[in-house]
Amino acid sequence: MFWRTFSFLFLLIFGACVGEALLHDYKPWSGAFLGVLFITLMWYLWSLSRAYEVLHWIKDRPGESPPQHSGLWGQIAERVSRLSRAHDQALLGSEQRLNEFLQAIQVSPNGVILINARARIEWANQTAMSHLGIDIEKDRDQLIGYLVRDPQYVAYMNSLSYDHEVVIEGFKSQINAPKRISLQLFHYGDGRKLMLTRDVTDFEKAELMRSDFVANVSHEIRTPLTVLAGFVETMQNLPLTPEEQARYLGFMQQQSSRMQILVQDLLTLSRLEGSPMPSYTDWHSVENLCNNCEVEARGLMAILKSDSGLEHRLLFSIEPQSQDFKVSGERAELQSAMSNLISNAIRYTPTGGEVRVESRMCADGSWFFAVHDSGPGISPEHLPRLTERFYRVDRSRSRETGGTGLGLAIVKHVVQRHGAELKIESTLGQGSTFSWQFPKARTRLALLEEKLTDNAVSAS
Repeated sequence: MFWRTFSFLFLLIFGACVGEALLHDYKPWSGAFLGVLFITLMWYLWSLSRAYEVLHWIKDRPGESPPQHSGLWGQIAERVSRLSRAHDQALLGSEQRLNEFLQAIQVSPNGVILINARARIEWANQTAMSHLGIDIEKDRDQLIGYLVRDPQYVAYMNSLSYDHEVVIEGFKSQINAPKRISLQLFHYGDGRKLMLTRDVTDFEKAELMRSDFVANVSHEIRTPLTVLAGFVETMQNLPLTPEEQARYLGFMQQQSSRMQILVQDLLTLSRLEGSPMPSYTDWHSVENLCNNCEVEARGLMAILKSDSGLEHRLLFSIEPQSQDFKVSGERAELQSAMSNLISNAIRYTPTGGEVRVESRMCADGSWFFAVHDSGPGISPEHLPRLTERFYRVDRSRSRETGGTGLGLAIVKHVVQRHGAELKIESTLGQGSTFSWQFPKARTRLALLEEKLTDNAVSAS
């Protein structure tokens, strides 16, 4: 700044001297005045051009390097450039943090929707879009009430009281596969709202299963206990003949056996849920498993025929008919799952019907097992809950057949522990099919492996 002031004063003196020397014949000091005026005008125009160049750089070329000037305008340009770079870096950092924040919200298991003061959608993450069927590219700036029309949500929105959540039907919810979504609004900013969505389908299902489980266990145990208590009181207070005592004791034995089976099934379920996956080292013949099931099934059919006259055809289709086709896992669990499916089919198929058991090795090496029956069939709305504990399509019929309501739940857990899935297909009036397909990793043909090993040894 000192040198700039000194230069300006020096030029003024120099201009005054030159002007006085050139115009000394005119009025005194008029030449010096004109020289100073000329230098001042030139200095002003020069500074103005530099100022215009800096202003043009600020307005039209902010990304380029600043003009390389000395003096005041050069310092101003350098300072503006430094501030601009700092601002750009801060803006870039803010954008990066905003993108990271939005990415974190995108992967959140909860849905997030931003709604402006006009009740229009500003932004939504993928979870919220899947919950409510929103496409943010098409539905941005749309009224949220146009897209979510559930009566419970409309009443919740109009109540202006958002201190609780509301549960509505989710996008693509069906009778056989319901989807329940929890919504809650929160005020923020100037009239804006934040909507959080949460899929509570599994939670409501688990809560329903828990309440049903408690109610069913209480009922299943209370019924035989009531019968036992009634017979005990009768035997204590009434004189009975030996024949009557024997008959009452038989009834009591039947009810105690029913409770014992129920407790055993509950313990089995508890053990299955807390046990590690079955090993791949224990191999069992599929034909032996099927043969054992056939013996048990025919014994059950004989009992049902003598007790209630129930009689129908039982067919076993086992392929390959060889001891060499084996499956790995827990033998007791596999036997229990197979027997459960077969006994259910026998009990629920009316007289004159047919139960067919199919076991075969698929082309990819997996094991397919299925039980087909020609029973009354099951309505579609019951199929999703059929493997729940104590769930029964017809409770009165289940009591008659002696089931505990835990058989299919046990089968499902056994099958899942062995890496497969229990599939249920049924048509009313035409019967049902219960099947699974064990992965190739759990099957083998021992004879084929032995032949390959012998060939390898012979070749060597």
